[in-house]
Amino acid sequence: MKKVVSTTLAPAAIGPYSQAIEHNGILYCSGQIPLDPESMQIVGDNAADQAKQVMKNLSAVLEEAGSDFSKVLKCSIFLDDMNDFGEVNEVYGSYFKNDPPARETVAVQTLPKSVLVEISCIAII
Repeated sequence: MKKVVSTTLAPAAIGPYSQAIEHNGILYCSGQIPLDPESMQIVGDNAADQAKQVMKNLSAVLEEAGSDFSKVLKCSIFLDDMNDFGEVNEVYGSYFKNDPPARETVAVQTLPKSVLVEISCIAII
């Protein structure tokens, strides 16, 4: 049985998807972009600042489900420009000091709301 996970501490979905779905002890978190959950406005003028908001949003979803970054199995990072890889990687890495999850990072043509970074993850609960 799948369970929808939702929190007001992360941005509401801007389309037909859930913030996360839990199934059999695994949490599938939708991609987060750098939206402030209250104002739904984009936070940050550069990739590093946007990545900080993205990780804050992911943290809220993980916590709502009873998980955290130490339980993340895999992340997917989507960048508007691969030249931002270094600064996003530095922010991202600060959340995974030990035993980081599996990951891929890809550059895409355009992200929702023309943001610079989007990150999704899969975690255990």
